[in-house]
Amino acid sequence: MSGHPPVIVYPPSPTGGRRVTVRGQIVGLAHGRGEVASLLRRAGLAEGADEIDLDQPELIEWRGGDLDTWSEPS
Repeated sequence: MSGHPPVIVYPPSPTGGRRVTVRGQIVGLAHGRGEVASLLRRAGLAEGADEIDLDQPELIEWRGGDLDTWSEPS
């Protein structure tokens, strides 16, 4: 692994949601934790119903807020 985890969740956009990339490829726009987990399953980072721990710094880098931040600050 280079200097970053394979998953990056970017800061909330002005219109809502956070862009998610896996290994440098955009995989979607998430509006909550469940959508991030779903995108990671589709990208092959978890099997079926396996629970994904979204608070793993070696897996996910949260930019512009943590896993509870889904809108821009007012």
